[in-house]
Amino acid sequence: MKLKNKKRIIFILTIFLLVLGIVFYIFFRNNEVEALSKYGSRGDEVIQIQTKLKRWGYYNGNIDGIYGSQTQEAVRYFQRKNGLTVDGIAGPATLKAMGIYSSSSSSSSSSSNTSNVNLLARLIYGEARGEPYTGQVAVGAVVMNRVKNSSFPNSISGVIYQSGAFDAVKDGQINLTPDSTAKKAAQDAINGWDPSYGAIYYFNPSTATNKWIWSRPMTVTIGRHRFCK
Repeated sequence: MKLKNKKRIIFILTIFLLVLGIVFYIFFRNNEVEALSKYGSRGDEVIQIQTKLKRWGYYNGNIDGIYGSQTQEAVRYFQRKNGLTVDGIAGPATLKAMGIYSSSSSSSSSSSNTSNVNLLARLIYGEARGEPYTGQVAVGAVVMNRVKNSSFPNSISGVIYQSGAFDAVKDGQINLTPDSTAKKAAQDAINGWDPSYGAIYYFNPSTATNKWIWSRPMTVTIGRHRFCK
């Protein structure tokens, strides 16, 4: 009887340890899957990272889904330019800045991002539709540069609706429905692409009458817009 009890106890302990092992394996396996892209990683997320960084000029390598040294350095460069922790790992903050969201991303963050993209897209559409794509992104980048500048409001909506800041707000074109190009340009600007080279102003030299704006140091001209600091 005692022998049977011992066998039963050993059997139960064996099952318990087996189940415990499976639980730990699943836990660490899930953590590994969610351990965001870093050197040596492969897959679709890496392709997204490479595609975005290449589009914005941070990455010059092949889009092959392999997180090699070139991808790592491009991520580090992106992190430095966007005030992120420079570790070469595409962690949650870096992925969020790139506009890459995993299934575990919170719905509130996604909703907030969507709202900002839509508002910025409306401004871009009202101010720069018909301009080259790079020029549309640059208009969005001006808004983002103002958000970071202490002389302006610290939110996208605050910058856009600041009194007298944008003609599209004054004449109501901010309320037009933006096209897919404007939405894409808005997302690229929010994600850190800045073809304006740090500009906080822009104007059309053909129509501008304000002498002060002509005095601002120019960074680049794209299409009909001159961008300046």
